[in-house]
Amino acid sequence: MDNQDYNTVTLMLDDNTECECAIVRIFPAGDNQYIALLPLEGEAADNDEVYLYRYKVDGNNEPVLENIETDEEYEIVSDAFDEELDAMEYEELYEEEDNE
Repeated sequence: MDNQDYNTVTLMLDDNTECECAIVRIFPAGDNQYIALLPLEGEAADNDEVYLYRYKVDGNNEPVLENIETDEEYEIVSDAFDEELDAMEYEELYEEEDNE
């Protein structure tokens, strides 16, 4: 992945290290919005891990990321993200056809 094609954010991880991540998608699931982040370096990037967080915008129009607290919520978000990936793949195929 070329990180110049994506907006990025820097996360502070639990071990107080920073991790630069590409914003893959902001998407709805259930009653909330979520964000999928793809680490651009380190072991998580090497393993193609994706970080999922609950996404909100506060009163100052600043983004806020919250951890997903339950397995049930994570399952809902994970399924919704899989559907988003399918939609992204379809969009890419459609764009390729238009460019031919």
